[in-house]
Amino acid sequence: MAEVTQGSRVKVHYTGKLDDGTVFDSSAGGQPLEFTVGQKQMIPGFEQGVVGMEQGETRTIIIAADQAYGVHRPDGVFEVDRSEIPASIPLEVGMQLQATSADGRPAQMTVLELSDDKVKLDANHPLAGKDLTFEIEVVEIS
Repeated sequence: MAEVTQGSRVKVHYTGKLDDGTVFDSSAGGQPLEFTVGQKQMIPGFEQGVVGMEQGETRTIIIAADQAYGVHRPDGVFEVDRSEIPASIPLEVGMQLQATSADGRPAQMTVLELSDDKVKLDANHPLAGKDLTFEIEVVEIS
């Protein structure tokens, strides 16, 4: 039976959970996720976790933060003057903002705190610093 190797095009169903069991993402009830192993389309630990699996196999993998979305970097948390954010955006703690980084790429940030004149933002990925558990089923290998 064929098994997943570097370069395999795979379709998988998955459920991603945090350490406390909270589901943060899942393909259950939807289309399977399709990607090519080794193309860096997925977080490193996910790609490594499917290597060696066979079609129809289900596996639970635990991915350390450094092989998922990275460690939480303190330098990714910063304050900006509230005037730097358009007044048309109704700010709320926890909301996601889209900005453009210095190199022109889109950057997503989470609003952590608000005051009358400052906004504290976190540019880390929301799952940075977290170990992740994935239940993966290989649906197809090509």
